[in-house]
Amino acid sequence: MTTMTESSVAGNDDRRTSNENTTQNTTPRTKAGRHQTGSSDAGVKMMIALDVDGTLVDHDGHMSVTVREAAQAVVAAGHHVMIATGRSLNATLPVIEHIGVENGYAVCSNGGVILRVDSGLPDGYEVIHKATFDPGPALRALRKRLPSAKYALEDEAGNFLSTERFQDASFGVEAVGVDFQTMLEATAVRVVVFSSENTPEEFNAAIRHIGLAGVTYSVGWTAWLDIAAAGVTKASALEHLRGRLSIEAHRTVAVGDGRNDIEMLTWARRGVAMGQAPVEVIAAADEVTKSVYDDGAAHVLRSLLK
Repeated sequence: MTTMTESSVAGNDDRRTSNENTTQNTTPRTKAGRHQTGSSDAGVKMMIALDVDGTLVDHDGHMSVTVREAAQAVVAAGHHVMIATGRSLNATLPVIEHIGVENGYAVCSNGGVILRVDSGLPDGYEVIHKATFDPGPALRALRKRLPSAKYALEDEAGNFLSTERFQDASFGVEAVGVDFQTMLEATAVRVVVFSSENTPEEFNAAIRHIGLAGVTYSVGWTAWLDIAAAGVTKASALEHLRGRLSIEAHRTVAVGDGRNDIEMLTWARRGVAMGQAPVEVIAAADEVTKSVYDDGAAHVLRSLLK
């Protein structure tokens, strides 16, 4: 796996996304009457999904010793600890290694890629599922409305193709510059659109005007857009893994801070929003922990060890 420094796991840290699924409506579950999963019962494994940027690492890409040690302790206790992130594979691997997961699973690209982590494999992991789609219709519509935007595409082989020398740490690899026609003809796992020419409000208005169909898309705080296959979210990938592992639904916990975590937080029996999360994320959660700068994730993780 990719190595990293003790404290820095820089990635796509400042463009937390809001999920607008064009194929289904997601309504936050009511809190009344829900079973709360607090500390784990002795000997019973739980499934714990952790966002990265804004949850495990701060917006400078640093993971505190407190958070790292808490995560490692939960892993060592035998629970199914899974990274669930918008980052692509190569930007996710260092975080997996940092929290001590040697055997398990992870969700990358907002659910577009699912990994099985196994320290005995040559690369330390294998991809067990990819959700691909034809990016052509969405890209054509976006290009017409946002001609000055920058575009990047993660293909089914894990490469990134980009226009305008577009690079981002969340890609995990150096993007290869291509013409727009080449991007239209590729098979995509993830498409990213970024505009430095528009305000976030203008960008959001343009996306809503386009009315993207047949895909799942997430609009961020800045003029940033993530696109995945229809119906694909962190929650859809985690539910796939829950079935694979035969984990009971009431044994699920998720922690996140972004609008692209809303489905994941409502999917989990115990959904925890970070203290700095937007109001709609907090509304979707069952509880709120401290902010990323106050090691909020560590507080949740330690509660699972009691």
